[in-house]
Amino acid sequence: MKVLLFSEGKNTFSRSGVGQALNHQVEALGANNVDFTLEPEDDYDLVHINTIGLKSWRVLKDTKKKGKPVIYHTHTTYEDFKGSVKFSNQLAPLIKFWAKKLYNSADYLISPTEYTKNLIKEKYLTSPKEIRVISNGVNTQNFSKREELEKRFREEYKIDKPFIITAGLPFERKGIMDFIKIVEKCKDYQFFWFGSSSIKPMLPKKIQNIIENPPKNLIFPGYVDKEILIGAFSGAKAFLFMTYEENEGIVVLEALSSKLPVVVRDIPVYENWMEDGKNCFKARNNEEFYEKIVNITENKVGNLNEIIENAYKLAEERDLKNIGKKYRDYYEYVLNNAKK
Repeated sequence: MKVLLFSEGKNTFSRSGVGQALNHQVEALGANNVDFTLEPEDDYDLVHINTIGLKSWRVLKDTKKKGKPVIYHTHTTYEDFKGSVKFSNQLAPLIKFWAKKLYNSADYLISPTEYTKNLIKEKYLTSPKEIRVISNGVNTQNFSKREELEKRFREEYKIDKPFIITAGLPFERKGIMDFIKIVEKCKDYQFFWFGSSSIKPMLPKKIQNIIENPPKNLIFPGYVDKEILIGAFSGAKAFLFMTYEENEGIVVLEALSSKLPVVVRDIPVYENWMEDGKNCFKARNNEEFYEKIVNITENKVGNLNEIIENAYKLAEERDLKNIGKKYRDYYEYVLNNAKK
């Protein structure tokens, strides 16, 4: 069995969630000795497509002509695209139209969460299609607390106060406007927003202004080396993720794996697997986000260690070695069905 993992614009989107998802697939399959290629010109038995551009459409059509199965990963949705780059709200209906065409043309689908699976079934598919839920996963060995990396991070940024972090492209949909309000309210804490700075010209002017003139206690380091990021995860008081829409959030899994308290918005994608007060903290508005952050930072959560350990178990279940097994099982299932 040989799988074509296909993502177009690998250089352009390498720092996005879809780019990270491809990296995780490569690592997960490698850990399970699944033979794969990234080149459509190579020979392969089935294709696993991650992107929705024209090259992806051509790969889908070519694979179909060869009589080989096509699996589509439903990373991209109308709901997730809105509130991102300039004109994203105007382009979102086109994204939905095109995603529907591609997802309906595939033989099988993969969604990262039950939420996304249900969204695709209800709003994208014109006829029933099998969807397997497989998390994007996390490397739990990489994302673990490292004292030496924490020390290096603190020295690099001259940190002398409690600090709170988030990560992701600085989109309005990711909650950056609310994040700024929390930053301004918590002047005794330092904040970091990690994410690619090369995308800045594509962002609305109000977001560009925030990045260029942030509050004094907020730093936008841009896209950083993994060791710097792990240093931040190792020393932060909390991971604050204020996104309004998500299909999973790889950075959330990385925070869980790092045993960093996670505060997320109470949105449908986090129902049934992330539980407030059990393995994470959930908030519905800025007042609740503020309260949760202060309680965590000031050590006012009595069962914090228990919550952190429960959160780590979630990450362990989604370790890339386990994710690779799930991919392998699904590929074998798809190929066996194709032979019938």
